[in-house]
Amino acid sequence: MKIVIAGGSGFIGTELTNLLLQEGHEVIILTRRAKESDGRLSYVEWLHSEATPEKEIGTADAFVNLAGVSINNGRWTEEHQQQIYESRMTATDELLRIIHELPQKPSVLVNASAIGIYPASETVFYTETSDEVAPDFLGQTVRDWENKASSVKEIGVRTVFTRFGVVLGKDEGALPLMVLPYRLFAGGKVGSGRQWLSWVHVTDVARAMAFAIAQEGIQGPVNVTSPFPKRMDDFGKTIGETLTRPHWLPVPSFAMKMALGKKSALVLEGQHVLPEVLQQNGFTFKFPLLKDALQNLLHE
Repeated sequence: MKIVIAGGSGFIGTELTNLLLQEGHEVIILTRRAKESDGRLSYVEWLHSEATPEKEIGTADAFVNLAGVSINNGRWTEEHQQQIYESRMTATDELLRIIHELPQKPSVLVNASAIGIYPASETVFYTETSDEVAPDFLGQTVRDWENKASSVKEIGVRTVFTRFGVVLGKDEGALPLMVLPYRLFAGGKVGSGRQWLSWVHVTDVARAMAFAIAQEGIQGPVNVTSPFPKRMDDFGKTIGETLTRPHWLPVPSFAMKMALGKKSALVLEGQHVLPEVLQQNGFTFKFPLLKDALQNLLHE
C-alpha cells in the first residue's frame, strides 16, 4: 500500500513509519522541509504557499493525520492552547483539500485523536459507544478535530479516529517525566492517586493504526489504550517496582497546579478507557500489562 502521513516525523509518526516500512508499504511523509527519498520512504512539502503536494502524491491508498502542536510541551497558556487547537484545524483542512484534489481518493483516513474527549471520572468506564464530551479545552478540541476530519466521509473515504491514551515511550512522550522522580528517589502518589491513567505502549499505538488501515470494517472512534488501565497511585508503584525505587513522596494537587497550570489536569484527572473496537476486531496487544511495558521501555 501507498500511505501518506502528516506528522510522520514526530514521536508516534516515526514509530508508525518504521512499522509500515517493515511491513513492505510505501510511505510518503508530508513535511514543511523536503528531504531526499530513501527507498520506499519519500518526503513531500506541504503547508506553505508554493507547495502542491497533491501533484507529487499522485495516488495513495491511505492517509494518516498525526499533525499538530504537542499537548505535552510547555504550560497551557492561552497562546499555547490556541496553537494546539489551530495547528490541528489548519493541518486537517489542508489534508482534506489534498484528498479532494486527488483524482483517485484513498480508501481510508486515519485521524489522530485523544481520550481527552471523555470527561474525567473515577467511576465511569468509557468505550467507543460513550457519547459524553468533556466540557474543557481538550474535550472541545478533540470534538472539533474529529468533526472536521469526518467530512471526508461525504466523498466515500472511510474515516477512523484513533483516540490515544497516555502514550509510553522510552525517550519521548509522558514516561520520561513520570520516571524522573523515581530515578531521584523522590517518586510517590500524585494528587489523590485514585485518578485513572489509561496508558498504551507506543509500539501498540503504531500497530493499532496499521491495523485500522488494514481492517476495512473499522470506522469511527477507536480507543487506543491498554485493556488494563491503572489508577495513578498503582501506576507510580509499578514504576518504583520496575526501577527498584521507593514510592513514598506524595505530590499534592496544589503543587501540580502551581507547576503546570491548566495542564495539571492531564495528571490530576483521568478516564478509565477501554479499547473495545480493537478487541472486537481481533487486535492483540503486544504490551497489555503495565509491568511488561515498563520492563521493555526502562530496561532495554
